[in-house]
Amino acid sequence: MSIKLVMLKSGESLITDAKELIVEDKVCGYLLCKPHRIEYRQPIFLSEEKEIPDGEVQVTLSPWILLTSENQIPVPTDWLITMVDPIQSIKKMYLERVGEEEDD
Repeated sequence: MSIKLVMLKSGESLITDAKELIVEDKVCGYLLCKPHRIEYRQPIFLSEEKEIPDGEVQVTLSPWILLTSENQIPVPTDWLITMVDPIQSIKKMYLERVGEEEDD
């Protein structure tokens, strides 16, 4: 299992189990397994204090394409801006959401 954060040309951020689609020894796209959209924002604090906690964000995950029953969605390589490893807490959140165990 290769859990990745994916940034698309559309500006969407996804977390997914990504697999390469190879044709004639060339990567032509990726198969996104159980992709979920990541939305995040910093919480708003109303306070007279000047200090606001750093590094805190609220993260929500939702299925990327809500109106499909398919779990594997192909995406061509030219639609990906970048693909990186997620931080451990987001990876754990995703695995709990999709009901899978982490490989060690």
